[in-house]
Amino acid sequence: MPELTPPTTAVPLSSLLLRADLGLRQVAGPPPDEVLVYWVHTSEMADPVPYLLGGELLLTAGVHFAGGAAGAGEADGSGGSGTGSAVAGGGSGGEYLERYVARTVEAGAAALGFGLAPVHDTTPPALVAACERHGLPLLEVPPRTPFTAVARAVWQAMAEARHRELRRITEAQQGLASAAARPDPVPAVLRQLAHHLDARAVLLDPRGAELYAAGPPVSPEARAALNALAAVVRPDRPGAPASATDAVGGTRLAAYALAGGGPGEGSPVLALAAERREFREQTIAAMAAVLLSLLTGSYRGAGDERRTAALVRLLLGASPDEAVAPLTEAADGAGRWTVVHARRRGADTDERAVGELAAALGTALVDAAGGTLRALLPEGRGVTARPGWTLGVSEPVPAGSLPTADAQASAALRRAVAHRTALERHRSARSGFASLVAEGEARAYAVARLAPLVGSPALVDTLRAWISLHGSWDRAAVALGVHRNTVRQRIARAAALLDADLDDAEVRADLWFALRYV
Repeated sequence: MPELTPPTTAVPLSSLLLRADLGLRQVAGPPPDEVLVYWVHTSEMADPVPYLLGGELLLTAGVHFAGGAAGAGEADGSGGSGTGSAVAGGGSGGEYLERYVARTVEAGAAALGFGLAPVHDTTPPALVAACERHGLPLLEVPPRTPFTAVARAVWQAMAEARHRELRRITEAQQGLASAAARPDPVPAVLRQLAHHLDARAVLLDPRGAELYAAGPPVSPEARAALNALAAVVRPDRPGAPASATDAVGGTRLAAYALAGGGPGEGSPVLALAAERREFREQTIAAMAAVLLSLLTGSYRGAGDERRTAALVRLLLGASPDEAVAPLTEAADGAGRWTVVHARRRGADTDERAVGELAAALGTALVDAAGGTLRALLPEGRGVTARPGWTLGVSEPVPAGSLPTADAQASAALRRAVAHRTALERHRSARSGFASLVAEGEARAYAVARLAPLVGSPALVDTLRAWISLHGSWDRAAVALGVHRNTVRQRIARAAALLDADLDDAEVRADLWFALRYV
C-alpha cells in the first residue's frame, strides 16, 4: 500500500461479503479476512493511479473494457451501437485488462468491485485471471445493487468500527484511572495497559533495567529491539523524541519517555510489544504514559512537605493557628495571605481549567468544590484578571485571620459578578467614618443591630448584596444567582424583622456599617 494511508478506520472486506442485502461475491484474490478497506471510489478511467490514495474498494462497470454486451454486437457485425474499444479508449483482450489490474495494484487499491449490467453480463475471464495473478481481490456486484449502496455499507461499517474504538478507549481510560488509585498503582496500570492492548508492557528505569512488566512475554530478539528503542527516547539524549516505534518480524514495538524524573535521576521509559499487524492503540498508550509520569515523577518539593505538615497537624488535633505555621513558612516568611475566589464564565470548572488558573496565580493551594474556586496566595503575589474567569480578591491577612479573608473574597466575587467585571478587590471597612469607631465597639453594635437576622444567613447575604449594589434588584439577583423576585421577598422579610424602612438612605447607611463587621 502507498505511504499515504487514508486516516479512517479500516473495514474488513469479509464484512461486506457477509451483507446479504448487497449480494457481493468474490471471484478472485486472497481471502477477504486479510483485506482492509479504507474507503470506496467509483471510476471508469482506464488508468486509476492518479485518482487513488490507497486502500480503496475501486468500483467499475467496465465501460472502458472491450467485450461488453454492446461491444460483442459490434464484433459479430450485428450493428449495435457498442461500448467496446471505441469507448474511453478501451482496449481489447487480456493485455489491456492485465495492464489495468497492474496499475490498480500499483495505486494501492484494496480490492476491485465489478458491476454486472448494463455494460457486461458476466465478469470477463481475463479480468478474473489478471486479479488472481496480481493478488487483487475481485468482487462481483450484482445488477440489483447500486454502487452507492456499497459505498453506504462501507461508511456504516466504518462508523460502527469507530464507535467500538471510542468505546474501547473509554473503557481503557476508566480501567487505567481505577488502577492508578490502587495501593500499588504502577504495576496495576501496567496490567491494565497490557490487558487492553493485548501487549507486553514494561517499565524500564533510566539505565534500561526492568522495573515492572505485565502481559505475555516476547522473543529475545523482540526484547533486545525493545531495549534499543527505549534508549532512543530517553531524555538524556540530545534531541531525543518523546516516542518511537519499530517492528521485529510480526511484533510491533513502541516506546514512550515518561516525564517527571528528579534532577540527575533521569526518567523511566514505557515500552510496549504487541503481536499485531498494526499498532493502532496510540491513544490508550499515551494515556498510560501520562499516568505513569505522574505516578513515578519526583514532584514533591519543600512546599509540598510544608503543606503536608500543616494537614497532619490539623488532623492530629492542633488548633488552626498551630496548623497554619508551616504555611507561613511556605510563604517565604511573609506571614500574610491573600484569598482569591474565582468563578469560570460560560463553562464548567473542570480539572484542566482549575490547573491552568492555579498555575497562573502561582499557587498549589486551591479548592474547586461547589463550582467556585478558592485559592490561597502569599502576600505580595500579584493577582490580575484572567481570561474566562471572574475573580474576587481579599486583602492580605495573617494566617490566623484566613476565615475573614475568605469572606472578603466571597463578597468581592459577588460584586464582580453583579457588575460584570473581571476582578474586584476587597474594600477595607476601616476607612472613612468607620475608622472613627473602635473595631470592638463596631462589632458589638453590628451584632446588636443585626440580631433579628441571626440564624438566617440567606437574609444577611441578600441584604449585604442588595445594599452594596444600591438597591438594584436585578444586579443583586445576578450576584446571588437567584431570581429577582427571591431578592424582593428576602429584602421584605429582612425589613420586617429589623423593623426598618429600607427606602431611607440613613437606615441603609446604618445597616451597611453593621454588615461590614458580620
